[in-house]
Amino acid sequence: MGIITSARILALASALVVLGILAGCSNGPTLENCDDVYGATSRGGADSSLSSRGDLVEQVIDGDTIVLAGGERVRYIGVDTPEREEAFFVEATDLNRGLVEVRRVSLLTDKTDRDRFGRLLRYVVAGDILVNAELVREGMAEARRYEPDVKFAACFESLMVESQEERRGIWGR
Repeated sequence: MGIITSARILALASALVVLGILAGCSNGPTLENCDDVYGATSRGGADSSLSSRGDLVEQVIDGDTIVLAGGERVRYIGVDTPEREEAFFVEATDLNRGLVEVRRVSLLTDKTDRDRFGRLLRYVVAGDILVNAELVREGMAEARRYEPDVKFAACFESLMVESQEERRGIWGR
């Protein structure tokens, strides 16, 4: 066994700090239960500006549909935002745009890969915000169960009740 010098201790400590920092740099929040989903919203303390990995969002179509660099369309799972001719269309689209446009996002799957229009069906994470949940919690989307993609359906329904009780967005009309 050799003598451990202060330089070796410093090098080891530096390596452990770097590993700790890297371990903290995730590709989004861990989403195991509804508490995790609630925490993955701005009201839960999450931040969308942390996006640095994943797919680049090229365009926001509306409140629940985006286009990735390369042209792939993505439809958000478990939510339904107002359509172009409906009240709060602009607000829902603007909220979505502010969270994801020209940012990198992580895409999480459920059971179904694509809808009948060929769009990818995904939960979208910007930084550590679960965008689907954020839209519901802010009253810009209704929670919708689309079988078999219901991993977070109960969580989204609970967030919808909260936004209805607080009369946020579409619920404040």
